[in-house]
Amino acid sequence: MRTVELVAQRQLEVCERPMLPNPAQGEVLLRVRAVGLCGSDLHWYLDGRVGYNYAVYPIILGHEPVGEIVAVGEGVTTHKLGDRVAIEPSITCGTCEFCTSGRPNNCIRSVFMGGMQYPGFFREYATVPARNAEHFPEKFSYLQATMIEPVAVAVHVMELVTLRPGDSVLVIGAGPIGLLTATVAKLRGAGQVFIADRVPHRLRIARQMGVETQIDTRKDNLVDTIMDLTAGRGVDIVFDAAGAPETIQMGIHATRPSGQYVLIGIPSALVFDVDLHAAMNKELRVQTVKRSNAKGHEAMELIAEGKIPDTMITHILSLEQTPEAFDIAAECRDGVGKLVIELPD
Repeated sequence: MRTVELVAQRQLEVCERPMLPNPAQGEVLLRVRAVGLCGSDLHWYLDGRVGYNYAVYPIILGHEPVGEIVAVGEGVTTHKLGDRVAIEPSITCGTCEFCTSGRPNNCIRSVFMGGMQYPGFFREYATVPARNAEHFPEKFSYLQATMIEPVAVAVHVMELVTLRPGDSVLVIGAGPIGLLTATVAKLRGAGQVFIADRVPHRLRIARQMGVETQIDTRKDNLVDTIMDLTAGRGVDIVFDAAGAPETIQMGIHATRPSGQYVLIGIPSALVFDVDLHAAMNKELRVQTVKRSNAKGHEAMELIAEGKIPDTMITHILSLEQTPEAFDIAAECRDGVGKLVIELPD
């Protein structure tokens, strides 16, 4: 079978590997049909790590897959051949205090598919636990279904904040997660929604997705602009989907007193200065985010109801073109929004 493997920083290779064996008890064998490219994939690609997790090459990335079941292991009664499924990329134990309290994203025994712990899905076939294979509606195309995992992240973000009807929201970073966060915030009742980025075509995509006010940070000072737009008050909630040291500072300063600052993006830097005194002076609630917390079904409902526009999917490339896809996404060129790798017959 064909795989795409990260063999060094910024170096991906298309490889030929032996076909996987039949799935074991409780597992299913997936014929991968499409995989979304995520910002955390780019961290592995550009930085050779995600946070303190360093790469040991080769790595198979990709954790936003959908596909078709082609074999089932012993004891699997929930799935059959031909079922179309999306994969929850975190294999959790189901028994620790975090799993049993509704926070499986913090499972102490979790294994994440698409990083150092377990191979991801930029490959033709993959074996996964049947419980991680979630059926999606028949009307979904495979391309639509690749939106499930990133939409699930945005759904999880909203359960971490107190968003009141009419609240003002600033999203920093108009990449896929930022765009989806802005969309879901509107669905949850946000009033004014602002989105900021330094890439013009990303702001155009945001406008197409219905985000009312776009701020081009190449031209305008973000904090000054937000203060002008809110009569000096600041916004109720900042969602930072960029995660750069400078955006963290801007986000803190753009939030109103007693507001909420939410860090979604993963900083590339390991250690950096943060103006905590500014946050403390305003008694901000500072929140971080980890993965999707198994919100796939809620994400499917939003997509099925037509509430998540798929206009953010701008590029569809083949498995062999995955190295080119990473270059496009890393350089944010060619008008890229969301990029998907497709593996047809």
